[in-house]
Parts: sequence; C-alpha cells; structure tokens
Amino acid sequence: MARRVAKGLLVLETVGVLGAFLLYRAMDRSQDFRYTMQKKFPSILEVYYKSNEWSGIHGIRENDQMAWLSSKN
Repeated sequence: MARRVAKGLLVLETVGVLGAFLLYRAMDRSQDFRYTMQKKFPSILEVYYKSNEWSGIHGIRENDQMAWLSSKN
C-alpha cells in the first residue's frame, strides 16, 4: 500500500514539474501567450517574470509592457 502511494505521488510530482516546464516554455516563446496570461492569471505571469529576473534575464517585463501599450494606441 505504501509503495502504491509513493508511486502515485511520484507520478503526480512528475506531471506537475512537466506541466510547469511546458507553461514556462509557452510563456517564454510567445508574447501573445504572456498577454493572455496577464489577463487571466497575472500571478502566474509575475512568477515567470521574477524567475527570469532571479536568473539574470532582465527586460522581458518592460518589453511586454511597451508592446502592449503601443498596441492599444
């Protein structure tokens, strides 16, 4: 029984990590997807921006804001 639970938790954790990776990759590749995330899930987009800033990648947030502001005008 304990083995079954451990395997289940391992599978859930693997699926979670894979899902987080795929979400990060989608946000990293598409500014349009980041705009959708900003409208629907701004806290997730904030985590994306912060993780990039912590890893030394700066300017994505500013570029997005400039592009989104210029597209509204």
